[in-house]
Amino acid sequence: QVQLVESGGGLVQPGGSLRLSCAASGIIFSINTMGWYRQAPGKERELVATITSGGRINYADSVKGRFTISRDNAKNTVYLQMNSLKPEDTAVYYCNANINRDSVDSYDFWGQGTLVTVSS
Repeated sequence: QVQLVESGGGLVQPGGSLRLSCAASGIIFSINTMGWYRQAPGKERELVATITSGGRINYADSVKGRFTISRDNAKNTVYLQMNSLKPEDTAVYYCNANINRDSVDSYDFWGQGTLVTVSS
């Protein structure tokens, strides 16, 4: 089994910062792309940022210049540093990882989600 455990969500005022973490554990041969997605009330889940095993990064236009994704391969962990938060960033944030449990097949795994609320 593979588990993704997220932490770091909470309530923050507009302009504030939060750092999300997501650690993968279990039977892991290798981890490919890791990323963060979010789902606001009444909206579809959307991509926030992804990072490949080689460090190539992709951001949604709405978070460029404010959010930074990074990963620690030794710890099987991905981070999302969120600065200059806006009320429209309020959502449940989900961690995603594409993981090989052996040398052949890879699967997508999701975390349970962590709520980020930006409000004064």
